[in-house]
Amino acid sequence: MKRILWIAGCLLLVLIVLGAAGCDTITPPSTQTTATDGVISGQNTGIWVSGTGKVSVTPDIAILQVGVEAQEATVSEAMARASEAMANVGLALINRGIEGEDIQTHYFSIQQRTRWDDFTDEEIVTGYRVTNKMTVKIRHYVVESTTLDYKASNIIDAVARAGGDLIRIDDFSFSIEDPTVYYDEAREKATADAKAKAKKLAEQTGVNLGEPTYISESAYMPSIYGGMMYGMAEAAIPVPAPMIEPSISPGEIQVTLTVQIAYSIR
Repeated sequence: MKRILWIAGCLLLVLIVLGAAGCDTITPPSTQTTATDGVISGQNTGIWVSGTGKVSVTPDIAILQVGVEAQEATVSEAMARASEAMANVGLALINRGIEGEDIQTHYFSIQQRTRWDDFTDEEIVTGYRVTNKMTVKIRHYVVESTTLDYKASNIIDAVARAGGDLIRIDDFSFSIEDPTVYYDEAREKATADAKAKAKKLAEQTGVNLGEPTYISESAYMPSIYGGMMYGMAEAAIPVPAPMIEPSISPGEIQVTLTVQIAYSIR
């Protein structure tokens, strides 16, 4: 009988050990809680605020994207027409005070033009299209004692006449040459706005505002789009004569900077 009891005890001990080994994958409840439990993680503690600073600035440069487009039966003919028109446009820009460093080619292409022949079931080459485009920066000093919008209007009129029926004006906008100083001013306004909000929150909740523990910023400065366009994508349309000088108003650009600041609570 004693031997039977001894064997039974050994078997029971083995079962207890095996049971304990099988529980290794079960972990105790975590002491960390998630945001869904109503507890904010340590990284988000404190007072988080955002502030915005805005500065209105009169543009001091204009950006013009202009080019020529010629289509002829052969590549050489299309190249010759496009080159001549582009040379005339470049000369018109230089004659109105644009420096060479402010004229930059940003696109050039030669495209084969084809049509489908239903009788032969094949594509037939009808010609070649040469496109040459450049970006022009119009600075405030182009013509003395005149406004930027007047200068830009005159330059657009001049290049349209110089390029003739090949001219393509794709885009025109006003901008700021160096916005750094305006970002600095907007940043001061944004940080002051954020700090004022944090102090107000601290007062309303009965806590003491500590030092900043996190700071980030984002800036935005849109260009003012002129909304102008000469020429068509698929056909060369002669420029009307006499041409009416375009009316342009630069208005103001709003430099905006936003900061996000986290303050500790003392």
